[in-house]
Amino acid sequence: MKNSGVVYLIGAGPGDPGLLTLKGKEILERADVIVYDYLVNPALLKFAKNSAEILYVGKKPGEKEATQKEINALLLKYAAAGKNVARLKGGDPFVFGRGGEEAQALNKGKIVFEIVPGVTSAASVPAYAGIPLTHRDHTSSFAVVTGHENPGKEETSIPWKALSDIGTVVFLMGVRNLAGNMRRLVKAGKNKDTPAAIITWGTYPAQVTVTGTVDDIAKKVKRRKDVGAPAILVVGGVVALREIANWYETKPLFSKRVLVTRPKEQAEHFVRLLESEGARTITYPTIEIKAPASFRVLDRAIKNIRKYDWILFTSVNGVSWFLERLRVKGKDLRELYGIKIAAIGEKTAESLERSGIGVEIVPRDFRAEGLIDIFSGMDVEGSKFLIPRAKTARSILPDTLRRMGALVDVAPAYETVPPQSQDIKSIKKIIKDGDIDVLTFTSSSTARNFFDQVGKIPKDTVIACIGPITAGTVRELGYDTEIMPDKYTVEALSRAISEHFLK
Repeated sequence: MKNSGVVYLIGAGPGDPGLLTLKGKEILERADVIVYDYLVNPALLKFAKNSAEILYVGKKPGEKEATQKEINALLLKYAAAGKNVARLKGGDPFVFGRGGEEAQALNKGKIVFEIVPGVTSAASVPAYAGIPLTHRDHTSSFAVVTGHENPGKEETSIPWKALSDIGTVVFLMGVRNLAGNMRRLVKAGKNKDTPAAIITWGTYPAQVTVTGTVDDIAKKVKRRKDVGAPAILVVGGVVALREIANWYETKPLFSKRVLVTRPKEQAEHFVRLLESEGARTITYPTIEIKAPASFRVLDRAIKNIRKYDWILFTSVNGVSWFLERLRVKGKDLRELYGIKIAAIGEKTAESLERSGIGVEIVPRDFRAEGLIDIFSGMDVEGSKFLIPRAKTARSILPDTLRRMGALVDVAPAYETVPPQSQDIKSIKKIIKDGDIDVLTFTSSSTARNFFDQVGKIPKDTVIACIGPITAGTVRELGYDTEIMPDKYTVEALSRAISEHFLK
């Protein structure tokens, strides 16, 4: 069709965002329209450009869904209008994903399309449960079949007799028909004592695996409230290997629920660290970083930047807002030539160095006190200091430098405020119900705003703080900090949380 767009049938993988292919990510980043299913992890939508139109066409069990005919019509409509469409489907689009049906519809409508294979749940979910599909001591064959055949069929098209002779059989979407499918398999000749495992929400931190045999797996699942769709069933001797290959569910934070209160734009890295250890994260930003009401003080300092001997940066935010304001005022890094730079924390120093700014001092103690210890051994009388930082911050650093005889200008470069819209009610319920294993704070402002919004929490709630200043604020608010790293970084905080649960 003339001037039509392209439809990309993309496999999103089974759920873990890290299993999306590089090609899939690249297409998502430039797609005009994204059409996605229930089994697609919404975290992947972060790759969409701001102008992209995002359409949900999936369903939850028991709810009405868009029909395949309606989905086909959507793809045709947007492509015909010249839009590039990313059709995002769980797993692989050609493995029980109806990708073939959509390709047929697009071909009939003369729409250009491409297939972007995905990591199929048939292999990846068992792998996350520590179950290989093949093993030379067990089997050299496997089959993948639907556990939920089209109910409109008069007769089954599944070759049960052939399946009974195959070493490993993977059933997709088989929870509802689990008992019936196992009876058919035994009737076809499968030994009822053959190991079996059912895995629900595979590759997510909510993953649950139940093992048994062909004879009793349905009974075991029936007794569990935490097993349901989406689920995969694996039948075969390879299931026994889970005892030695269960790598994912043994991570120190597996299934632990961690509440992250960092600002939205800074939470992603911390969330990735926690989830790499198996945690289930809930992001609830309690502060938002924004421009101060006025840049008057900072602008005056930038105008006279050459008069300063030192610029002290106390955070990554201070670096980014200062450099942006430097650019806005028509200046560049050449203005900083000859001025010594100090930074609190490795991340702050790294941010400066990435921008091409050399750092003279980074104290071992990532607090204002660390810089004070260093400057107390130096003659700073008469030296001029600029500290671009948050509008509200501790005064210990500028006050101490002034007592040493230094001339100090504190310039608000940004401020932290509570976010405009937050689902406080649901967070209160989660806390009250004890559905949080760890509550994390990475600054005093995140802690203060959290308690201002949520109020009192159970005294036995485990609280993790990035360092002693934040822990001190939490103590002032009436709570104890159980987890705190020796080094005041999110990497160290994540490790400390893991070590807490390993104990």
